[in-house]
Amino acid sequence: MAHHKSAKKRIRQDAKKRLENRYYKKSARSAISKLREMEDSTEASTFLPKVVSMIDRLAKRNTWHANKASNLKSSLTKHVKSLG
Repeated sequence: MAHHKSAKKRIRQDAKKRLENRYYKKSARSAISKLREMEDSTEASTFLPKVVSMIDRLAKRNTWHANKASNLKSSLTKHVKSLG
């Protein structure tokens, strides 16, 4: 248990940040799976930039590793190109 005022504040901040990270990660994962299930080429190509933006945002905030983000973007782009 934290005894210092700053440690208690840090615990509160970490809890808030954890919830935010969970939300953004989950929404990105849902968008990725939605994109992978798409069959229509034009629909997938219009949705791809939105998903890439979500991935980039997670990488910029160090929620996801930069290499993971890069690998995801690459595989999703390949998937969309294969639909066309």
